[in-house]
Amino acid sequence: MLAAFTYRDFRVQWFGACTSSIGTWMQIVAQNWLVLSLTNSAFFLGLDAFLQQLPIILFTLIGGVFADRYDRRRTLLTSQYIQMATSGTLALLMYFQVVQVWHILVLSSVTGLAQAFGGPAYQSLIPSLVDKKDLPNAVALNSIQFNVARVLGPLLFAATLDGFRTWGYNEPQAMNACFLLNSLSFLVVINTLMALRVKHIPPAATRGMRDELRGGLSYVKAHGTLVALIVLAAATTFLGFALLTFLPLFARSVFHEGADTYSHLMACSGAGSIVGALIVAWLGKFHRMGLTTLLVQIVYGLLIIAFATSRILWLSEILLFFTGVALMVVFSTVTSLVQLIAPNEMRGRVMSIYMLAFRGGMPLGSLVSGYFAKSFGAPAVISVNGMLLVAVAAYFLTRSHGVRET
Repeated sequence: MLAAFTYRDFRVQWFGACTSSIGTWMQIVAQNWLVLSLTNSAFFLGLDAFLQQLPIILFTLIGGVFADRYDRRRTLLTSQYIQMATSGTLALLMYFQVVQVWHILVLSSVTGLAQAFGGPAYQSLIPSLVDKKDLPNAVALNSIQFNVARVLGPLLFAATLDGFRTWGYNEPQAMNACFLLNSLSFLVVINTLMALRVKHIPPAATRGMRDELRGGLSYVKAHGTLVALIVLAAATTFLGFALLTFLPLFARSVFHEGADTYSHLMACSGAGSIVGALIVAWLGKFHRMGLTTLLVQIVYGLLIIAFATSRILWLSEILLFFTGVALMVVFSTVTSLVQLIAPNEMRGRVMSIYMLAFRGGMPLGSLVSGYFAKSFGAPAVISVNGMLLVAVAAYFLTRSHGVRET
């Protein structure tokens, strides 16, 4: 289950990424609650998520070319510096009590721009840290650090709120502390990136960026299974991630609770994702990974429908836990399949196309779901999304396009 930890560089990178991710999830929860406090609007929650992901839609393919052409570690370092600056800027705006929702939207866009170049570099770097036989295990363990952060980040946000209230401070000051801590957490991942021993091997020959980008697109187009996996990833994030975006609304409007309950709901989802990633790490590279993914996605859609209709808090927390398990099994397995299929010299571009679909589905889904939630309510929209997730998985089960056989 922990095979990838036998590689020194992977251990170092995992620790740095986990520390930074904890800070990032503290900020995500605090920022969502801040947006809701400033606007009381589902649309602005969706818009903030959309604007953070929009640069990823626009520039991730270029980021993939950068990842294949230039030193992936240096690209990652630049991305971390920019994200550290945006978190620090939001902390300053909160400190001087001048923050407005447009500040948050602009900073989210800048963060997304940095991630558009850092994401493909990071995904392409992981296979360089382990042997190919241990790559599915490394992908799963990498998912675990992300989801450990999804648990600890919201819980630390809740602990920060409680601590600041005990000391006589108010909620905005607690959120400001979360933004500052996230900014400082980037120092850890920057230090670990500098400690990696992996060397950059320049490509034997480079063409113009447009030609290299076209080459990546042509490679994916020529491999039908890759196309199908990318479409599946896009559909999953478009329909499935709005649930996490709307958790503040469920906490406030459905369960009539505050930020503490919201952070606990996020932690339940994250805890389930850790279990899901551990399952994938234990399985490693197994037979009929594609078929398993489709069956689990059907379960994921049904769990989302059950959560949307539940009005009992403890039951909703259990359902969120199992949605986290199912989502992570789908996410880790699809990501492993894409990385196993892509050769090293094309991996940056292939992963950038995959990330464009995977990450691009999040903001578009949040924006569309936020728009309809204004008229029909978040529970109704999430229920429809769950039904559509089941329909997408059923389509690939019957028509396959290479997914069912992988």
